[in-house]
Amino acid sequence: RDHEDLARAVKTARTTKGRGATLAPLVRRIAHWHDHGLRVVLSARAETQAERVASLLGHLGVSCRTGNVAGFSAMSPAPRGVVDLVVGKLSRGVVLVADGLALVTEEEIFGGRGRHREKRSAAAAAASKSFAEDLRSLAVGDYVVHVDHGIGRYQGLVHREIGGLVVDLLVVEYDAGDKLYLPVYRLNQLQKYSGGEGAPPKIDRLGGQTFAKTKSRAKKAIRQMADELLKLYAERRAQTREPLSSIDDEYRAFEATFPFDETPDQAKAIDDVQHDLSVAQPMDRLVCGDVGFGKTEVAIRAAFRVAMSGKQVAVLCPTTVLAQQHFRTFEARLRDYPIRIAPLSRFQNEKESRETLLGMKEGKIEIVIGTHRLLSKDVHFANLGLLVVDEEQRFGVAHKERIKQLRAQVDVLTLTATPIPRTLQLAVGGMRDLSLITTPPADRRAVRTIVTRWDGPTLADAVRRELARGGQAFYVYNRIEGIYERAQRLHDLVPEARIAVAHGQMEANLEKTMIDFVDGKYDVLVATAIVESGLDIPRANTILIDRADIFGLAQLYQLRGRVGRSKERAYCYLIVPPVDGMTDEARSRIEAIERHTELGSGFQIASLDLELRGAGDVLGAEQSGTVATVGFDLFCRMLEEAVHELRGEV
Repeated sequence: RDHEDLARAVKTARTTKGRGATLAPLVRRIAHWHDHGLRVVLSARAETQAERVASLLGHLGVSCRTGNVAGFSAMSPAPRGVVDLVVGKLSRGVVLVADGLALVTEEEIFGGRGRHREKRSAAAAAASKSFAEDLRSLAVGDYVVHVDHGIGRYQGLVHREIGGLVVDLLVVEYDAGDKLYLPVYRLNQLQKYSGGEGAPPKIDRLGGQTFAKTKSRAKKAIRQMADELLKLYAERRAQTREPLSSIDDEYRAFEATFPFDETPDQAKAIDDVQHDLSVAQPMDRLVCGDVGFGKTEVAIRAAFRVAMSGKQVAVLCPTTVLAQQHFRTFEARLRDYPIRIAPLSRFQNEKESRETLLGMKEGKIEIVIGTHRLLSKDVHFANLGLLVVDEEQRFGVAHKERIKQLRAQVDVLTLTATPIPRTLQLAVGGMRDLSLITTPPADRRAVRTIVTRWDGPTLADAVRRELARGGQAFYVYNRIEGIYERAQRLHDLVPEARIAVAHGQMEANLEKTMIDFVDGKYDVLVATAIVESGLDIPRANTILIDRADIFGLAQLYQLRGRVGRSKERAYCYLIVPPVDGMTDEARSRIEAIERHTELGSGFQIASLDLELRGAGDVLGAEQSGTVATVGFDLFCRMLEEAVHELRGEV
C-alpha cells in the first residue's frame, strides 16, 4: 500500500510544472522512512539511469551512495539521510518494516519499462557504415575510380610474389587492355564508381592525361559550387534566435520515463539535437535511421523541451495515417505533463479543425501534429519554435518551398530512414548537420527478403505461416483500380483469413480500417503504398509487395520496414514479373533491396538511390555531369576538400 500511494503521488506530480516536481513525493517518502529508522534502497536497471536518479535527487538535497545489487548485502548501512542506489534488474520494490528496509525500483518512480532479452552479440556488433563499404561488394566487371588514373573496370584480386613475399593486389583494367595492380594497403585510392542511370562511363587510359583534365574541370566546377554552398551556409549561420535554457531536472525526469534503453546511436542523436537547441543558431539537423530504430523518441524529447520552454512545436507528416499514429505516440509519452497536443488532418471534422487552428493562433496548443495541411496559409502560430519534418522526400515542391520559408525562422529537425539524394549529398558535403542511428534495438532481427514470381501456393503458404504464429500480414498493391480484385484473389487462396482493404480515397473509413487492423480484427491488410511511412504494428511480420518492380528503391525499403518491428522473424516477398518484363533500373532496385537485408541499411540504400538516380540539381546548377565524370565518392571527397580549402582549414 505504501508503494501504491507513492505511485499515485508521483503521477499527480508529473501533471504540475516545476523543477523536480516528479520526485518530490519520493523525497518526502524517503524522509518518512528515515524517520522510522528504515534503510532506503533505490534500484536502477542501467548505469545511465542510476546517474539520472542520483543527479535528480542530489538537486533536491538527497545524497546517494552507489553500488551494485549483487553486492548489496555486503554493503554496510548508509548514514542517516543517505540513500543507497544500486544497479540491477528488479521489477518491483517492497517495504520490510521488521527488517528495517524500504526498496523502491525505477519503474515505480518513472513508469513501466520495455521487456526484452539481452542483446545478442550480432546486434551489439552493428556499427556505422560508410561509403567505403561499397568496396566489400565489388564484383568482377564493376566500374571503379582511381584518384590518379580515373575510371576502369575491376578484374578481381590476385596474389603475386614480390621480393620473397606474397602480396594481395587488386586488378583494374583500363582502355586498350592496360592493367593497374594496386596493393590492398592502397585501397583508399580506389572507390566504387557511382554516377547515375544511363550509359556506362567512359573508361580512361592508364597513365594518360584524360582523367587529369577531367579532374581539373570537375575541381573548378566543384570549387564554384562549394563557394556558393558556403555562402548559403554562412547566411544560415548568421541567423540567430534565443537558445533554450539549460537542461534541468524536469527534462531529466521525463527522459527517465522512456520505457526502453537508448541505443548508443540514439543517445548520440538525442545529445546532438539537445546541443543544437542550446546554441544561438537555428537548428537544421537530419536524423537518418532505419524504421523502428528510435527516431521518434529523438523528436519527442526535442518537442518536450521546446514546449516546456513556452514555444510551440509542429510535427509535419506525409500521410494522415502516420499523423494519427504520431499523435497517439506523442499523447502517450506526454500524457502526464501539462502539454496540450492536437492533430490536424482530414481525420478531423471542420469544427475540430477550426478549434485547433484557433488554439494554435492563441498559443493554447503547444504541439500540433498534422499533414501538409499545416503548411496552408490559414495556419498561424503564436510562437513556433520547432518544426519536425517526418520523411521530407514525401512532400511536393510547393510544400518544400513553404518549409524553406520556415527554416530561417525556427529550428528544423528532419527524420528519415532513406534521405533523398540531394538531402544526403548536402549532409555528406558538410552543409547540413547529420546524425545517423544505425544501432538496432535489442532483439531486432533482419527481415528475410524473397524475390518471387506470382505463385498462388507460395503466397498462400506465406500468409498461413504468419497466421499460424498469431501474426498479421500486409499485401501491397499500389493501384486503387484492381486492389479489390487482388483482395478477392487473396481471399480465394486463403479463405480463412479476415481481409481488409485500405487506400487513400476511403476518407473517414480509412482510419477505422487501420485501427481495426491494429486491434487485430483483420488478419491481412490489402493496401496501397499509403502504409509506407511510419506505421508501427509489431504483430504484422509478413509483407507481400505486388509488382515490386514499379516501386522506387526508397519506397521498397520503407515498405519492408513495416514488418520486423518485434523480436519475431519477419518476411518480405517481392512479387515481380519475368526478368525480360523488367527494365534494367528495376532489376537493379530489386537486386539492391534483396542484397541489403542487414539491420541499419537505410544510409546505404539512400546512397544507392543516389547512385541510381544521380546527384541531381544542387543550388539550381546541374551537377550530375560532374558526378558522372569522376564518380560520386570522388566528387564528395573533392567537395569536402574544396570546402576546407575555402574555409582556410587546409
